[in-house]
Amino acid sequence: MGLHLEFRHLRTIKAIHEAGGLTGAAERLNITQSALSHQVKGLEAQAGVELFVRRSKPLRLSPAGLRLLRLAERILPEVEAIEEDFRALRSGKSGRLHIAIECHACFEWLFPVLERFRRRFPDVDVDIRPGLAFGALPALLREEVDLVVSSDPEALTDVTFVPLFDYEAVFVAAAGHPLAAKPWIGAEDFRDQTLITYPVERARLDVFSQLLIPARVEPRAIRQVELTAVILLLVASGRGVAVLPDWVLREVRLSSDYVTRRLTEAGITRRLYAAVRSADAARPYMAHVLHLARTAPARLPRGADVPPQT
Repeated sequence: MGLHLEFRHLRTIKAIHEAGGLTGAAERLNITQSALSHQVKGLEAQAGVELFVRRSKPLRLSPAGLRLLRLAERILPEVEAIEEDFRALRSGKSGRLHIAIECHACFEWLFPVLERFRRRFPDVDVDIRPGLAFGALPALLREEVDLVVSSDPEALTDVTFVPLFDYEAVFVAAAGHPLAAKPWIGAEDFRDQTLITYPVERARLDVFSQLLIPARVEPRAIRQVELTAVILLLVASGRGVAVLPDWVLREVRLSSDYVTRRLTEAGITRRLYAAVRSADAARPYMAHVLHLARTAPARLPRGADVPPQT
């Protein structure tokens, strides 16, 4: 017959050892002394050995009892840690927030958001991965990620798209560029330009999806660059022009090295969304990060330098 140990048995052994007797242990465990004595006898019957040295004051563990005590000292802290984790999960204080980004430039505003989030929910496991290298929304449904930042909402069962904020796609060129003389930039203006973009498919770039593809305009050349800082360096050096979200250009607008203009006379505005599983949307930490993300634009200087219209 095997030994069927339960966590309560380990807690009992530990309590009796620390209290030095059944009376004190019973008070610690909040059970009657007779119930505790019955539990000890049942455990000893299972083990087939005595766990305590009888008639010792204070009550001492036998060598077999000491082995159980060592087991209790190893296992019970881990059990208590798991119980605390589960309590935190139920209260919404801990959990997992793995984010996939379908917007290459979103790192610019997301990192400050997550730094503020970390101070409020330090026990939530946060991770970020570019969502362009894999199917971010299918990964959300498979619970491989927990939030997807995207500007392309889809009608998906069990997924909620939470609007974050609107942004403007802005043309940027070197200050001495010929197009700097124009009040706004149209699709035809790109025909003889080298367009510097992030290394992602065209359909995910606003300048293509919202302007060039509908107008059937192809730039003279396209140069793909991974980092925003390098894109701006190339633009300032006259190596090409770019179209970036307005939050990326918050410092550029103050620099005499660059000029920024609207795309089309009315401008091109897009909306960013956070896609989350509907069941997770009300979790306290999820609600908090969504709130921080929605208020992110308030901390970013926005807009393009558009000459006054006459």
